[in-house]
Order: sequence, then structure tokens, then C-alpha cells
Amino acid sequence: MKIAIPLAGEKLTMHFGHCASFALIDVNPEDKSITGRNDVTPPPHEPGVLPRWLAEQGVSMIIAGGMGRRAQELFAERDIRVFVGAPSDTPEALVGQYLSGTLQSGVNACDH
Repeated sequence: MKIAIPLAGEKLTMHFGHCASFALIDVNPEDKSITGRNDVTPPPHEPGVLPRWLAEQGVSMIIAGGMGRRAQELFAERDIRVFVGAPSDTPEALVGQYLSGTLQSGVNACDH
């Protein structure tokens, strides 16, 4: 399983489509452990580009602070699950909380 987290610096950014990089976190779902991390720079932001690009990277889930409804639909079409409303924290902390079932969803920081 690979989880993508949009970054601003070392923490999740609230604005998914305009992040400078993504942390791609490899997870072993059987023992709920993080097995690796790779930070990558996305292609320039254009509608529909990130769903295709993240699918090509092998991503099966995204943890985001905010994401528009249309973007969520495009990810769903590629069988990529989206968790929206996550707090700004480090990728490892967010994935750890998700794996333990304690990640709290707040308000979607994106309203378009």
C-alpha cells in the first residue's frame, strides 16, 4: 500500500493541488508498519494531471487537508481512496494515526 501526502516543508499542506512535493509512504497493511518514504516533485498543476500521475506512482490512498469535490471524484475513478480534513502534521505521524485508527477528520480546507 502506498499513501501520498501533499507537503509544505515537512508537514501536510492544506491546499492539495498547489503542494511543492508529495511524501509517498510505503505501508505494510498486515502489520500496520511504515516500510519506506520517498519525497517526489509533482508535475505542474493542471486539472486531471495529479490523479493520473499519482496512480502511475502506485498510490492507493491520499491523506489531505483539503481537496475539491471534482478532484476527489477523479481519484475515485482511479481507485485511489481520499481522506480529507487531516491536520497539518508530519507524514509519518499522519500515517501512523491512520493505521491505528486514530486519525481525526476535520473540516475540508478546500471549498471548490
